[in-house]
Amino acid sequence: MKILDTARLVLRTVEAADAPFYLELVNDPDFLRHIGDRGIRTLEAARTHIDNGPVRMQAALGHAIWLVAHKESGAPIGMCGLIKRDTLPEVDLGYAFLPGWRGQGYAVEAARAVVGYARERLGLARLLAITSPHNTASGALLEKLGLRFDKIVHLTQEDPGTRLYAMQLCATA
Repeated sequence: MKILDTARLVLRTVEAADAPFYLELVNDPDFLRHIGDRGIRTLEAARTHIDNGPVRMQAALGHAIWLVAHKESGAPIGMCGLIKRDTLPEVDLGYAFLPGWRGQGYAVEAARAVVGYARERLGLARLLAITSPHNTASGALLEKLGLRFDKIVHLTQEDPGTRLYAMQLCATA
């Protein structure tokens, strides 16, 4: 299901048929280094994770991490969307792109559209985002969008520290 489109991109819900792309993305060395190892090594595991993660979250909350496709070619190039984690008090912006599509403005284009969706369609008052401490590119992208570094948080007992960013989207009543 199409959620958003931009000049160059279409953001849509993730489905089981996207498992080959998903498997490639979550095993990219930069994904593993900056986001973490999800332990997904097979197409079946990718399908299961898609069903139990983005598909279930979309059905329950009306938002999730979405597949980002190149509008002209239709190729899946990354993921970007809104995630509600048990470890954070509010919804956060998440994104990851395949190496061949980085550095061309696609992440910021997709993320801007998602921030607009969070503000205008969902009416969220505040938006969070997290990055690993050494992921300076991701931090710069978040700041370009208007998020600001808030503090270091520990999402699990084993987490040595994650950078938390935040931004106000709408005035609170």
